[in-house]
Amino acid sequence: MSAESRTNRPRRLTDMISQALFQEVPFSIAVIDRDYNIVEANQSFEVRFGDWRGKKCYEVYKKLSQPCEECPSAQVFETGEVVVADAVGVDRDGRTTHYVGHVAPLRATPDGPVEYVMEMTRTVTGTRSWQQEYQILFDRVPCYITVIDADYRIVRANEAFRESFGDVINRHCYEVYKRRKSKCPNCPAARTFRDGRLHRSQQKGTGKRGQEIHYAVSTSPLARSGGKVGHVIEISTDITAIKKLEHDIIEAERLGAVGQTVAGLAHSIKNILMGLEGGKYIVSVGLKNNDKEMMAEGWEMLERNFEKTTSLVKDFLSFSKGRLPSLKMVDPAKLAEEIVDLYKDIAAQSGIELKAHVEDHIKPAPLDPDGIHTCLTNLVSNAIDACQMSEKKGSQVTIDVREKGDRLIFEVSDNGSGIDYDIKQKIFTTFFTTKGGEGTGLGLLTTRKIVTEHGGEIKVDSQPGQGAVFRMEFARSRLQSIHKDELKTEKEKTSQKET
Repeated sequence: MSAESRTNRPRRLTDMISQALFQEVPFSIAVIDRDYNIVEANQSFEVRFGDWRGKKCYEVYKKLSQPCEECPSAQVFETGEVVVADAVGVDRDGRTTHYVGHVAPLRATPDGPVEYVMEMTRTVTGTRSWQQEYQILFDRVPCYITVIDADYRIVRANEAFRESFGDVINRHCYEVYKRRKSKCPNCPAARTFRDGRLHRSQQKGTGKRGQEIHYAVSTSPLARSGGKVGHVIEISTDITAIKKLEHDIIEAERLGAVGQTVAGLAHSIKNILMGLEGGKYIVSVGLKNNDKEMMAEGWEMLERNFEKTTSLVKDFLSFSKGRLPSLKMVDPAKLAEEIVDLYKDIAAQSGIELKAHVEDHIKPAPLDPDGIHTCLTNLVSNAIDACQMSEKKGSQVTIDVREKGDRLIFEVSDNGSGIDYDIKQKIFTTFFTTKGGEGTGLGLLTTRKIVTEHGGEIKVDSQPGQGAVFRMEFARSRLQSIHKDELKTEKEKTSQKET
């Protein structure tokens, strides 16, 4: 092989490679001179923009009759530097096309003037369309979406969020959501920044018009796998209406129970008034006849019915008022022991054995001690009365405290008169008493109300003549959740006062 052949082979190979690359690269290439004439273009360019021969670049790219106002080619001719720019053009079929142009200078020598520029364009029409669709989806979804950075500033927010919370971009999330001056305690976004995991919680915020907004929020990391979390996306659902509905249902249930009880209370009040009237009459006759025995009998009737009136009013007020439980960590065993100490002498006077049975190692639980004390008092008092009514020998009332899985259970059982099926079906929803004319019928309704406010449930098992078992069950997880919400509310109130 001659020296000339060895010299020409690399040149021919280079020309072949250059020509192949020019035609086969997966984007459009055009070479443009200083007068904006297209002097060369590859097949990809012609397929997208049509015939280019003898035409100006602005005629082919954008179907214009004069140069573009901001021409990247002119900038490259002037500076000799590579320019990358987004542009919008028109393809050979008259359709708008979005593309990214990479414009580079072509020189005869490394230090020579720029004689041509080479424009390499890659269409992003599909990408732009997807971006627009994603933006529409981002803005129009029926929930709140925000993206926050590591400084807790909101960098993106969708239409629904802006509508409820106002101008939010570049403001701290805690300032926008809750009008705070510092980061929220128990912030789910902060947990996501720390561990890179999904977190959920329910929050209460303040809208741009000062309205209270309850929302369920999920926070997720925006980061490459294993990388540091730079941003967190928060997706929230407005549950204000649901919270209001829950409150209304609880209130309606409570007031409905009051309404169901009123009919029975009216009968009880009528009996009390009749007793007062009878006592008043006997006292009057005794005074008229100077009969001390008759006066004493009438006075005893007045005292008895006065006490019934006082008991009725106190029970009704206790039930009707909207008091939320005040939870604190207490020992369930001590609550049971306190009730036994309170009632054991009363029970013993009627020949009834009152005792408590508590499992070993019962852990403290977040409870309202006054509320649970009231519940146990009502149940034990009813159980003692049921035993007295049965007139059985060897009557017993037992308070059991135990755990079953996640549930803390208080159980009051007796071997008294029992409850028949019909009464058992309405025992917690209407007027009912085990105390005959002495009771108001509100004890069990009050007990059910307090148990429900703890997130628990109360059940009864009974057969006539075979005693009864009243069981209060509380899920520890639910108690902990209520307790956390209370502590969180207290912290927020304290923080707001400090700020």
